[in-house]
Amino acid sequence: MRRAGRVVAEMHAAIRAALRPGVTTLELDRIAAEVIARRGATSNFLGYMGYPNVIQASPNSVVLHGIPNRVPLEEGDIVSFDCGAIVDGYHGDAAFSVGVGTISAAAQRLIDTTREALEAGIATLAPGSRLGDLGHAVETTAAEAGYSVVRGYVGHGIGTAMHEEPDVPNHGRPGKGYRVQAGEVFAIEPMFCAGRAKVSTGSDGWTVSTRDGSLAAHWEHTVAVTDHGPEVLTAP
Repeated sequence: MRRAGRVVAEMHAAIRAALRPGVTTLELDRIAAEVIARRGATSNFLGYMGYPNVIQASPNSVVLHGIPNRVPLEEGDIVSFDCGAIVDGYHGDAAFSVGVGTISAAAQRLIDTTREALEAGIATLAPGSRLGDLGHAVETTAAEAGYSVVRGYVGHGIGTAMHEEPDVPNHGRPGKGYRVQAGEVFAIEPMFCAGRAKVSTGSDGWTVSTRDGSLAAHWEHTVAVTDHGPEVLTAP
């Protein structure tokens, strides 16, 4: 899983390097596919339940599952990129949100706070901790910043399948929920909205957007629980 995680981290780096006003998300999808091919990995997104691409690219009010297209990105956009890879049957999965060119201070704050929530959630992971501790840390970070948490989509266990039990909600009560054990691996992925957290799925059956058109951000890492603390497998 560390090898799969390194491929995902390299996909993220390649996307960041190519991101600029005028580039299309379909071009970035091809760049990510080249990383997978070069590393001898396999995409765990392409063909999953019919999904047509290697990455998910979700601009502005799109929360997740955005399908890459030929529309050029514009200065001031923010985009969430979700990437995955399989190496020797094991999965890696991670997402990040980023601005295109110069973005507003409000948009940057949303991106930064969602990343901070991911870090706060990861910090709770230890043998014997509860997933309610993680969800509470994420939810508290959102509430203190005035953001809402998307509840209909959650993190998940990950290993020889991309989505495994248990679900990892971005809300919860301390000391409640699934008890974490050493050796388990989770995909932790907070999704925050600047407005209300009501979302709708588009006519393509994939694209999930905020109903009020507010900006959204999405961060994710694949994290192993060890006796020495959490190990982020998809970090650069």
